[in-house]
Amino acid sequence: MDLQYTDEQNRFRQEVRSWMEAHVPAAPLPSFDLTREGFEAHRAWERALNEGRWGMVTWPESYGGRGLDLIQWLIFEEEYYRAGAPLRVNQNGIFLLGPTLMEYGTEEQKARFLTAMASGDEIWAQAWSEPQAGSDLAAVKSTATLDGDEYVLKGHKIWSSRAVFADWAFGLFRTDPESQRHKGLSLIFFPLDAPGVRVQPIPQIDGETGFAEIFLEDVRVPTFNRLGDPGDGWRICMATAGFERGLMLRSPARFQVAARKLVELYRAHEDEVEPTVKATVMRSWMDAEAYALSIYNTASRLVAGGQIGAEASTNKIFWSEMDIAMHKAALSILGARAELLRSAPAAGDVGKWLDGYFFSLAGPIYAGSNEIQRNIIAERMLGLPRA
Repeated sequence: MDLQYTDEQNRFRQEVRSWMEAHVPAAPLPSFDLTREGFEAHRAWERALNEGRWGMVTWPESYGGRGLDLIQWLIFEEEYYRAGAPLRVNQNGIFLLGPTLMEYGTEEQKARFLTAMASGDEIWAQAWSEPQAGSDLAAVKSTATLDGDEYVLKGHKIWSSRAVFADWAFGLFRTDPESQRHKGLSLIFFPLDAPGVRVQPIPQIDGETGFAEIFLEDVRVPTFNRLGDPGDGWRICMATAGFERGLMLRSPARFQVAARKLVELYRAHEDEVEPTVKATVMRSWMDAEAYALSIYNTASRLVAGGQIGAEASTNKIFWSEMDIAMHKAALSILGARAELLRSAPAAGDVGKWLDGYFFSLAGPIYAGSNEIQRNIIAERMLGLPRA
């Protein structure tokens, strides 16, 4: 793999950098998980990105993108995080559902959903997990019963990211009542303000509501809202999970920037910490670089016509555990000050590390728990027998 950038790629990087320097808000936006105002501030940022044609650069121009390849997307992400731009409130849509729609959606579905997704006009929540079907997604019990040209949705979803303030959700439903496990499932979209939908926020450890429960009681949606053929939901969801685990949801730039900040933090407190911390900081920096190389390798393979396979599980385990280790190192450097919440008057930038640590703890769980990912690696990559 040759990581020498072409002249065209270098020009693209400079274009991104110049736009970000001119448009990234000078002050951080309020959290999109705490208040409606913060959520709408991030929606406004999504619209600003769309106006600059930066909403999702890999999408075709007809859907609000630039038609660029994944290597250019990685360059964009590097400049995005370098500029300290706001987190993407519509990441469930543009990074997960969007690529899946590109692959499995009809032209009518793409025209209906992708442009509104790229512009921030419609923000998406992910509604897969259920109280008895978290890591074991094949155990979902929510149903979609066909009634003419509509589905009637019933069920209970939980841990639905962004669902408190989002506009739409995509969920897995059992459309064949006689089916079991992976068969008879369909991926269906539904508006979160539809009659029969009730959204119950779930406070996180920091009090913010990044997740919600969704209760569905006789919610009617047109069959147009089903992605793919009836009963093909499991295969489609696994494609979405591949994007989530292996490439788009956690770009390497996110961790490379965090690693650089960790090195800066260590240098500022080097005389105050145990000598062993230095090795931990160095490991974090090397891991972030190794993850970037791995993703560039994956992206290069996809650009050449390949597909994301079971190896996405190795990426997911790596970045989620790296994220925890990185934040643990930062907290050990900060000592007692690490306990200050972001809102504390004396916190300064310290609270960002604590917030990041809280969030990192969820990494080994969402996008498929790491225990499940290790099973996938054992069975599908190493060919080991099922326990």
